[in-house]
Amino acid sequence: MSITKHILSRRAFTALAGAAMIATMAPAASFAQDVTIPIIVKDTTSFYWQIVLAGARAAGKDLGVNVPELGAQSESDINGQISILENAVAGSPAAVVISPTEFKALGKPIDEAAKAVPIIGIDSGADSKAFSSFLTTDNVQGGRIAADGLAAAIKEMSGKEEGDIAIITSLPGVGSLDQRREGFLDQIKTKYPGFKVVADKYADGQATTGLNMMTDLITANPNLVGVFASNLIMAQGVGQAIAENKLGDKIKVIGFDSDEKTVGFLKEGVLAGLVVQDPYRMGYDGVKTALAVSKKEKVEANVDTGANLVTKANMAEPKIDALLNPKVN
Repeated sequence: MSITKHILSRRAFTALAGAAMIATMAPAASFAQDVTIPIIVKDTTSFYWQIVLAGARAAGKDLGVNVPELGAQSESDINGQISILENAVAGSPAAVVISPTEFKALGKPIDEAAKAVPIIGIDSGADSKAFSSFLTTDNVQGGRIAADGLAAAIKEMSGKEEGDIAIITSLPGVGSLDQRREGFLDQIKTKYPGFKVVADKYADGQATTGLNMMTDLITANPNLVGVFASNLIMAQGVGQAIAENKLGDKIKVIGFDSDEKTVGFLKEGVLAGLVVQDPYRMGYDGVKTALAVSKKEKVEANVDTGANLVTKANMAEPKIDALLNPKVN
């Protein structure tokens, strides 16, 4: 599937998701809760964040809470997310759940918001100590899992844990992505001295950029044997480059997170593995925790929501299948 067709299909999905969001947020007599807890994600168009929103939506129904589903349409729209946060707080909700787009830039806005309402963080951190609770994957550990998965895939291919490898990070300054990069590079350095990191690239959050970067790496590094694409968007772009050049048996790629496209790449052998989080749980437990905080109940300051390496060999296991095929309706 070409990047162009994929973008078109994502636009169609976004249009449907937008319609669903409007329907969800419309007032109804049967859903007139007194408690409102908005959730603010990084990108309402991304399948990953749609899973987070689905979890939050389910929590709202189970707990009798109104959960407005908010967010910009790109993870790079930092100012847009700040404005959404300010507007949400101005509505005097019981609490707010947010996944900050950028670590530094969201620090002060979250500090300010927390003066008015409790703030629950999910997925990515911010330069703030004002979170009432923070629920996320241990992203440093996620990076280590990716390094182990890449080493195993390369060893299965060549019989050796050695060769030239690269990492492509979707955006600079994003807490979760920086931590994945840190964990990956540290694990490679300490556990796999036979690998040489020949490229450490930052993109702009676009799949097409990931595709172009990977295409350039293939040309510039003929001895490349492995790549870590540290989020869903980069896994899409890098996977597309591998597929177009038919290099799945020569360059092993570990991605992060999953959607229909990347799972398809995994089945076809284009990708060697995916580190998969539990975004549904982040959304659900984020709202559940926010409600508890609003009631002055004690909650954990930090909650690890877990990560798993998915390969073609284990993707049919019930636990893994549930992560790959979450209920988003």
